[in-house]
Amino acid sequence: MRVLVADDERVLADTVADGLRDFAMAVDVVYDGEAAKERVTVNRYDVAVLDRDMPGATGDEVCREMVAAGLDTRVLLLTAAAGIRDRVEGLGLGADDYLTKPFAFAELVARVQALGRRANAAHGPVLDREGITLDIPRHTASRDGLPLRLSPKEFAVLRVLLRADGAVVSAEELLEQAWDEHADPFTQTVRVTVMTLRRKLGDPPVIHTVPKVGYRLGS
Repeated sequence: MRVLVADDERVLADTVADGLRDFAMAVDVVYDGEAAKERVTVNRYDVAVLDRDMPGATGDEVCREMVAAGLDTRVLLLTAAAGIRDRVEGLGLGADDYLTKPFAFAELVARVQALGRRANAAHGPVLDREGITLDIPRHTASRDGLPLRLSPKEFAVLRVLLRADGAVVSAEELLEQAWDEHADPFTQTVRVTVMTLRRKLGDPPVIHTVPKVGYRLGS
């Protein structure tokens, strides 16, 4: 899942981003509305978390432009305004969800995960293939009933491969879906992550390299 967090409260934005990354999400962070508008035209996000009161362009404006452009990104608006009228107004802009500040981080994660599932409606919250079970809301993984201890990036790569349902996924696609915009496309980070994931999944191998193409998951 790729997420954009846009909030002019830098400490809050960075804290939210770091927390979401712990749940295997690729997160980009911006601190004003103009930057948010630029990012959503360049990158494809599953979910955008937008503060309604950002300088430059408000979260309302960003949301309105995203809806007008027909983007399939789900929008979660953050605001200190907790009144019913404020919530109704925010949802009326085309936002998918609304959360008032201050909020419990666990609730934010749950809402982002729920929106992510709606953005990827063809896939359920639990992925199961080749004896591998990935429970996305609970952030747990197992193979043949035995729990797997995966890093956030390993979890994210496995999620992409499972969702591909046996199709080949290129290294570029993995980089796009499991890493944020600061990932260096010329490093060996994808190859190394796949290598450590293979080792943790054990035998028989289920992740196969298709030379000069990418990776696929299957027997």
